[in-house]
Amino acid sequence: MALAALSGDEQCIIFGQLCNVLDPGVAVTFSSASSELWTLTQVPRQQLKADHEAAAALCLKLGMRSCKELREAKEVIWHHKGLSSDGLSLLGTLGSVLPALKELTLIEPAAGRDGMQRLAEKLGAGALPAMTYLNILNTNVGDAGASALAAALGRGALPRLEIIMLYRDAIGDVGLVALAPALRLLPALVHLALGGNPFGDEGIAALVAPPPPPAGATRPPTGVLTKLEELNLWETQITDAGCASLVAALNGGVLPALEDLEINNIPADGAARAALEARFPPADPDDSDDSDGSEHPDASGQEL
Repeated sequence: MALAALSGDEQCIIFGQLCNVLDPGVAVTFSSASSELWTLTQVPRQQLKADHEAAAALCLKLGMRSCKELREAKEVIWHHKGLSSDGLSLLGTLGSVLPALKELTLIEPAAGRDGMQRLAEKLGAGALPAMTYLNILNTNVGDAGASALAAALGRGALPRLEIIMLYRDAIGDVGLVALAPALRLLPALVHLALGGNPFGDEGIAALVAPPPPPAGATRPPTGVLTKLEELNLWETQITDAGCASLVAALNGGVLPALEDLEINNIPADGAARAALEARFPPADPDDSDDSDGSEHPDASGQEL
């Protein structure tokens, strides 16, 4: 169909679909196809220019030479970039225009208390479609941020996640209870690291509880987190009751693929913890990894 045959509203819709704040040239070229279209798109074109300039400034702050470098990046590690809540919110809006990004490590201890919440709230359906590795370390995610991340996952953001590391991110029971259902539905999740957070028995019970039986079923299904191979819970506030929940989950087949469970430095010291350690012997301290968590799944998440 010829462009001239489309209504002004239809042409503006096409322009909107072509808008990409990291690569605005395509939309601008389209809008120059006719004087009528150039006039129709004047206001959104000005907004696109402003958004592109903001994105370009953020890229420079993150150490990127250009928007193109970020748009094509497959792995980024951002340490202490001084991102404000506004910066994290803007970063969230870019999730829809980062189709190549597979791995993200973010270490931003000075971020505002609502920074991660605002970032997650901007992740729409299909955002970060290629991402398999997410590491947020020493950043104030908090319960509100965890809840917002759960909502983003529920909308279909980050659909291919295989590895999630949320080390020392101030996530309590409220946050993990909110996040647990979304984590349990990730089909490819193999590694989950939650060490150094203040959640306890309520949070871990929500994560590993058996799913409710389907209507009319004679017995419940046993599998959740069916591909999860590694679960890191060191320095959390899990007591014997939480360890008992883990034992029950394992005995009930809820975590069928689990091979490695880390529960160092938790308050539990009873029979349930002993049962877990018999099944998953603690790692030799001499072999521990003292990295900052910015590498890959075996990183311990120690502070910089």
